[in-house]
Amino acid sequence: MFIRCAFFKGQVKPGMEQAFNRHVHETLVPLWTRFPGALEVRVLRQLESDVGDPELAMVLSIRYATREDIARALDSPVRYESREASKALFDMFDGTVFHTVFSAEEFPLPAA
Repeated sequence: MFIRCAFFKGQVKPGMEQAFNRHVHETLVPLWTRFPGALEVRVLRQLESDVGDPELAMVLSIRYATREDIARALDSPVRYESREASKALFDMFDGTVFHTVFSAEEFPLPAA
């Protein structure tokens, strides 16, 4: 198993918390479930994550069976939809966002 993660490092702008959470759960998560090969989409807050960085606000993750599935997903039209949908999220966030891929062994997710 492989996991593609978006790490949000920083904080949600004051007064934007509800809009941020709504956008993540009502827009991004349903969109990310449409990536070809996506097996599971997770949203983890810092307290739930095994990543020990105190500045990490949130982790969005998608689990795939293979690296080839990730490559297919990143070539799909959903990636461009996701980029557009993410613009509103970035306007509500004060910090940096970076993406990376782990094997499930390298980045174990807590049980749902």
